Amino acid sequence: MDFTTALPTFVITLREGVEAALVVGIVLALLKKAKQSRLNFWVYAGIAVGLVVSVFIGVLFTWLIKILGSINPQYTSVVEPILEGVFSLLAIVMLSWMLIWMTKQARFMKAQVEGAVTEALTQKSNAGWGVFSLILVAIVREGFETVLFVAANFQQGLLPSLGALGGLAAAAAIGVLLFKWGVKINIRQFFQVMGVLLVLIVAGLVVSALQHFDDATANLALSSRSSENLCFYYEHFTRVHSCILGPMVWNTKTILPDEQFPGIILKSLFGYRDNLYLVQAVGYLAFLLSIGGLYFRSITGGKSPNQKSVPSIQK
Repeated sequence: MDFTTALPTFVITLREGVEAALVVGIVLALLKKAKQSRLNFWVYAGIAVGLVVSVFIGVLFTWLIKILGSINPQYTSVVEPILEGVFSLLAIVMLSWMLIWMTKQARFMKAQVEGAVTEALTQKSNAGWGVFSLILVAIVREGFETVLFVAANFQQGLLPSLGALGGLAAAAAIGVLLFKWGVKINIRQFFQVMGVLLVLIVAGLVVSALQHFDDATANLALSSRSSENLCFYYEHFTRVHSCILGPMVWNTKTILPDEQFPGIILKSLFGYRDNLYLVQAVGYLAFLLSIGGLYFRSITGGKSPNQKSVPSIQK
């Protein structure tokens, strides 16, 4: 069984899960400080419902892809890669936004959560619902991005979902270490390392998304003579040639095949391909220079307070 397909979702869920665990830990610490631990039930209820909602969204997306792909069996080989490509684009947008915007907002996380909890506690009759909604939104927000990533790779089967569960379990363990046992972890460095990995994973998703659209166009071109001209390179079209991605810029199949170790690890985590085409190479580099550049500027522009906010809550 090839567990390499579980690695990207493990990294994504670990990163997202730790962020959600920080919110949960801050809320529990604030409730304890305010002598309102009776509301802890609403925190755990928000976690449970948030996980259920995230799983439901994932199942719904997978079901939608299969239904749309089976409406017209003749075009299943076209519809499925198009949908994978669309979900890949959505995942790229959401994960990129989360990386940049949330990194900038991380320094205000503790203050924002404190404000939300304080506001909830002032509404005594609805305090529980206020805490519940805060946790629910935090869990679903982090879960939705993982769901999009899994949906974009639904043909890989159950393993990406298992990777997500593994990342979630690891994130929960880190949350317990931080808030229950008081273990000191450099959260700032953790998020920076996870952020760099995520930039590379999403850059690889750009390569995969372009490949999905190329596959869909190629399948459509091969399905009827009237669609032949959709492929820019149709007259040279073979399994090793691109349809719309331009000429091949490298072929490392004999040196580092992407279906064998260690190439398969690089493929799963960073979008490595032993056959890479011009448009994919340009898209990969453009993403690294734009989104990657913005991310690196965001983490070097100031400190993330997560490093100091966790110990201060425990006092």
